[in-house]
Amino acid sequence: MELTTYNFLLLCVFGASLLTFVILMFISAPYGKQERDGWGPGVNMRFGWFILELPAFAGMLYFYWKGSQTLLTAPLVLFALFQIHYFHRTFIYPFTLRIKPDARYKIILLSFGMTFNAVNGALNGWFLSTLATHLHSSDWLLDPRFIAGLLLFCAGFALAKQSDAILRNLRKPGETGYKIPHGGAYRWVSCPNYFGEILQWTGFALAGWSLPALAFVCFTAANLVPKALSSHRWYREKFSDYPAERKAIFPFLL
Repeated sequence: MELTTYNFLLLCVFGASLLTFVILMFISAPYGKQERDGWGPGVNMRFGWFILELPAFAGMLYFYWKGSQTLLTAPLVLFALFQIHYFHRTFIYPFTLRIKPDARYKIILLSFGMTFNAVNGALNGWFLSTLATHLHSSDWLLDPRFIAGLLLFCAGFALAKQSDAILRNLRKPGETGYKIPHGGAYRWVSCPNYFGEILQWTGFALAGWSLPALAFVCFTAANLVPKALSSHRWYREKFSDYPAERKAIFPFLL
């Protein structure tokens, strides 16, 4: 990857983050609770999730191992964290979903999502193994940013996985309706899985002190905050007994 290409793609991600946030504040993405007709054809939901996440895993794998500093400890740790997340999202998560038989992932959303994931994996992989000279020293392993970032990543990862498990177990086999989730961080927010993912990638950006990872955090928040607000409104409209004290995504704040 050339530096000019890297810089251009990085600016595109920041620009896409702003555009995504503005659009999603007015138009709910048509899947999950907001799935609806009028957005073109779709594919099987499990297959859709698989091909959506695969480019991030593959992009990181390819561009990281093309770099010159692949076996140094700090870059390798961050590479491993990124790949653990996307291995789960690609090869495990889609096949644990309990979805409606007719649920479809819209092709238009897949196209945008796959493009972003490919760019995101490539930018972060190339940065970690080539551009991040501050990570190439063993001193970075004791830097407070690295340590705090790893702790934040792990906390966010655990929160997201616990919250996903609570949602997944709401439905018994054969059930397709929606229920109010309880337990874990659902006592505070409607979408703790989204909150966990934002925490996770904020930790990744801090641990790597990385512009591509910061761009990833911006895009993640731009995507998930509007979705959380939309889901929160949906829950409150659908369930008259929905807990009034819950916020949408950030405990006690929003």
